[in-house]
Amino acid sequence: MIHVIPVLFGGLFTVVTAWSLGMLLLRRLSLDFYAWEERLLAFVTGSACLSAIMFILSATRLVRRGILLALAIAIIGYAVYSGAFRVSGKSFPPLPPPPLPPMWQWIFGVVFAVFAYIGFFNALAPEHSSDGMSYHLNEVFKYQQAHGFLHITTDLYSNLSQGIELLYLFAVDFGRYSAASLVHFTFLVVLVFLILSYGKRIGRPEVGAAAALFTFACPIVLRDASIAYIDVALAADLFALFYLLQIWDENRDPKLLVPIGLLAGFGYEVKYTAIVAVPYAVGFVAWKLWRERKPVLRPVLRPVLTVSLIAVACIVPWMLKDWIEVANPVSPLANRIFPNPYVHISFEDGWRQYLSNYHLDTRWRIPLQVTVEGDQVEGFVGPLFLLAPLALLALRYRTGRQVLLAAAIFGASYFNNIGTRFLIPVVPFVSLALAMAVAGPWLLAALVVAHGISCLPAVYQHYCAPYAFSIQGVPFRAALRLQGEEAYLSLDPEYNVVRMIAAVVPPGQPVFAISQGAQSYLPRELLTGYESASNEVLEDTLWMPVVRDAQPSRLFKFDFAAHQLRKLRVVQTADLPGNQWSVGEIRVFTNGATGPSELPRDPVWRLTAHPNPWDVQLAFDNSPVTRWRSWQPAEPGMYIEVDFGRLQSVSSVLMESSNDTGAVKLKVEGMGTDQGWVTLSDHPVESRQPMRASLRLAATAELKAHGIHYLLIKPDNPGADDMRRYPAYWGLDVAGSLGDVRLYHIK
Repeated sequence: MIHVIPVLFGGLFTVVTAWSLGMLLLRRLSLDFYAWEERLLAFVTGSACLSAIMFILSATRLVRRGILLALAIAIIGYAVYSGAFRVSGKSFPPLPPPPLPPMWQWIFGVVFAVFAYIGFFNALAPEHSSDGMSYHLNEVFKYQQAHGFLHITTDLYSNLSQGIELLYLFAVDFGRYSAASLVHFTFLVVLVFLILSYGKRIGRPEVGAAAALFTFACPIVLRDASIAYIDVALAADLFALFYLLQIWDENRDPKLLVPIGLLAGFGYEVKYTAIVAVPYAVGFVAWKLWRERKPVLRPVLRPVLTVSLIAVACIVPWMLKDWIEVANPVSPLANRIFPNPYVHISFEDGWRQYLSNYHLDTRWRIPLQVTVEGDQVEGFVGPLFLLAPLALLALRYRTGRQVLLAAAIFGASYFNNIGTRFLIPVVPFVSLALAMAVAGPWLLAALVVAHGISCLPAVYQHYCAPYAFSIQGVPFRAALRLQGEEAYLSLDPEYNVVRMIAAVVPPGQPVFAISQGAQSYLPRELLTGYESASNEVLEDTLWMPVVRDAQPSRLFKFDFAAHQLRKLRVVQTADLPGNQWSVGEIRVFTNGATGPSELPRDPVWRLTAHPNPWDVQLAFDNSPVTRWRSWQPAEPGMYIEVDFGRLQSVSSVLMESSNDTGAVKLKVEGMGTDQGWVTLSDHPVESRQPMRASLRLAATAELKAHGIHYLLIKPDNPGADDMRRYPAYWGLDVAGSLGDVRLYHIK
């Protein structure tokens, strides 16, 4: 059990540091809260402050244990010395608001204790969640090793905003990965008591208690909070923002605008989708002040600017980081607006399409999937939320309209990603509205008890779909380290795979894989096929020998009268929404004494393309397994261009392409000395060249040329069967295996 002490210390040390920062901020602003409100809101606002400090330390490469320890001790010490933790402000008196009735005290205490036990020991257990291992903690692991931010262009997840991951970086430096999960679980506990506290503030404590338990027991919420994800932390931030706005609406204290702006901006730092928190906060303040019909310049404009500027100050550093590192301030999104060589437009389009449907045959399946099934949308909220339409009855109350408005705004982006986790920020508001809508305390109590029972792991396993994303039990022995971490993690196949890699692959050698793994436990670089543009190009090369439609079997020959040209371009003129334009090779010919001869490539040639100018060299490298691709749907005006650097006699052009390009329409244009483009030929002769030679060795040679000597191939990857049967044809040795998973070494 001694091994659990660092975990507990890392989680608690992070929480106390964040809480201290929040208490210092709120006390410095002299804000008037009830006692419980102050302590709960202090943790969320302090987390935003600690994350900002960690951003500065990461940007300056000062994330070192000694520095973090000294800084945290100074923060906590100053908070104690200044009296920030002393009770001040108001406490909830017996009347008003009314106290939580004894029956509800018992219901809340029992249900909270049961689910706190389940969630806490799952959070304390060694971290082995899919996204936690593959990217949330993987970025933390990289930053920890480098003592701060790295310039990473091969992993799109490193370009997302990482406000919560920076808190995890603080915790992991002292308590390993489980400390990060404990920090996340703390956000859930704080969220639950914030909901309860809000119910007391509006004079309906039983509504607050019921809504808090609806949220706490929700299977996806408890599962998410017990692992190193970020969705529950986002929910806590957004609910705290809502709470502060409601208090500001009551007393119009201008100092409240500081934490309001801070939490609005922090939402974006946690997850891009929470950018809606900024217009929500700004719009709320502006609307409330405008309704008072006061002059605009001082009473309205100044508060709006205060909230806006503080929120922008939180957001801009993350945008600048992405602009500097990958030339896109909102990477991996908006790549059409910010073209760059790091993320393909086709990936963004495909990613958006998948996230909007998760391969569901119809969206009419979403209600059952997110409430009781949960296998295709990564989790479920419980059968209680089948009654969610009844929450509209809360519109008859002012507070009900407020929570439903917040639910609508924070859930506005849901259909861009229909995973159940993306409903977590909405759950507290729907829970409150549903509790307000229910008439009678006994019926509400019955719903709480029924919801609690239906959300026990032993119960929902009888109605949810197999393999639904949920807690399966309480790993008590693993949490207390009575069962060793290695033994517990070895139950996860992905963990065993990365341990195999670590045992075989020398330090400093990257491994190329088609899909993610447990990278956070791997002290080697794992390059995943879809995670960057350069990785996708390598993946395309690796698939070339086994995907016939990608091979350069189509030839387009352009013949024309010889011209003296300085520049030449092949232009694509068809609109093909379902296909990309790809070019395996372009060869330029001139008339010689014995007939047409190919112009040798010259270092003075300047090559470019539209779009994707960064890969144009692949169309001029004489390799049958590489190709230039548009990496977006083919459309008129795309081209590949050669600037010869001087006048050159050209009489024909040969372009090699592939079947997956579709019904392209092509023409060749040239430019001589008059600086104008002239069409030389728009009727190429198309023919076929059968691929008789194996491309296997050429594909692996390309990867080796890029410094990759190891391949991780899983049984469902393209070419897996072929590699297993004919490794020598690929130039591969089996360096390690685990079941059907193979680790190959490129000879």
